[in-house]
Amino acid sequence: MTTRRELILADIATRLASAPSIGAPVYRSRVTPMARGETPAVIVEPVQDSASQPVIPKLDWMLTVRVSVIVRASIPDQAADSILQAIHTKMTADLTLGGLAYDVQPTSTAWEFVESDVPTGMITYDFMVLYRTALQDLTQE
Repeated sequence: MTTRRELILADIATRLASAPSIGAPVYRSRVTPMARGETPAVIVEPVQDSASQPVIPKLDWMLTVRVSVIVRASIPDQAADSILQAIHTKMTADLTLGGLAYDVQPTSTAWEFVESDVPTGMITYDFMVLYRTALQDLTQE
């Protein structure tokens, strides 16, 4: 069976890929460099997942999901702005991710700029996804 964590990550990638307003391909945990013609692009990846046990026999998880936007433009942060807005709208439209989680919270945004033939920016937008699993089975709630 597939863990709830994997279902959440797959759901986020699918939600973002199905949003025409994003206007960029969405990748899951891509580690290969982006060619010039592949931007703008969006990458969805897990950063950290930590658990607590407020109720026995359950685990409450806090999954940090990073959604990165890679753009090439003379003002990269400006070029990414509408994509970030579309990501925010899609991520906050259903805070349960179709029942997989019990909350989604935006937590931080960071900008990184790289000098190249066309200035490149990578803007990372982190979300905390709160969900619950059984103590002994990560596939069950």
